[in-house]
Amino acid sequence: MFTYTHPVRLHFRRWKWELWRHGRSCGAEDDGTANNICIMALMAISYMVVFCTLPFSLCFIIKVVQEYERAVIFRMGRLLPGPAKGPGVFFILPCIDTFRTVDLRTVSFDVPPQEILSKDSVTIAVDAVVYSRVSNPTISITNVENYKRSTELLAQTTLRNILGTKSLGEILSDREQISHSIQSILDEATDPWGVKVERVEVKDVRLPVQLQRAMAAEAEASREARAKVIAAEGERNASRALKEAADVIAESPSALQLRYLQTLSAISAEKNSTIIFPLPIEMMAQWTK
Repeated sequence: MFTYTHPVRLHFRRWKWELWRHGRSCGAEDDGTANNICIMALMAISYMVVFCTLPFSLCFIIKVVQEYERAVIFRMGRLLPGPAKGPGVFFILPCIDTFRTVDLRTVSFDVPPQEILSKDSVTIAVDAVVYSRVSNPTISITNVENYKRSTELLAQTTLRNILGTKSLGEILSDREQISHSIQSILDEATDPWGVKVERVEVKDVRLPVQLQRAMAAEAEASREARAKVIAAEGERNASRALKEAADVIAESPSALQLRYLQTLSAISAEKNSTIIFPLPIEMMAQWTK
């Protein structure tokens, strides 16, 4: 449906829209200017209070942070430009400045045992330990309410998600690869929070009692099977060696004589009351024929 609008009325509407938009922008600029003026006035008052109460005011304006700490300063609720303060001495204005201290050392926390259903439908309990540190103090304060608690909860969910895609054999044998995968995912997720995940280690994998018994029985059966195979191979090798020795003795009659004499020497070396009278091997050969 077509609606005709008079050109004068259309121009009047455009003029009202431009006037409203200009007034809104001017109002925003006026609010910002008024806010800045208020902040400057409060800063001037704070400086005057500090100068008038010297040297007692030094106890309130001088702050110290350790080598492993950084201080994030807020002035009237706004973050001060620049990096976090520290280590050493820094100054704040009383009444209008607040600061929060962030520890930059590597911290570790235990991931509680998680009940996980593996890819092959086996329920196991897995716990881990995570090592992390703050890489950006300012972001760790401004972008997340509690970066420690958030990192712990994210580690729990990531551990369940990763191990849920693995079979029981992979979980037991590929712990290093699983730990590296969890560390990469956590590090990428916590980067907007200013947290660096340095290492993740899977501590323990607890299996049900019935599954432990079944795996023990399977391992015992496998070891018995390998032992029987090794014994059979030994018997076969011994039979081959005896056959080769018999062939050598059959080819040379003197070899049988030497073997006979070695056996007599070994028997006579033992302390016994049996007296053996050796017969000539040639006589035994005639009886054999």
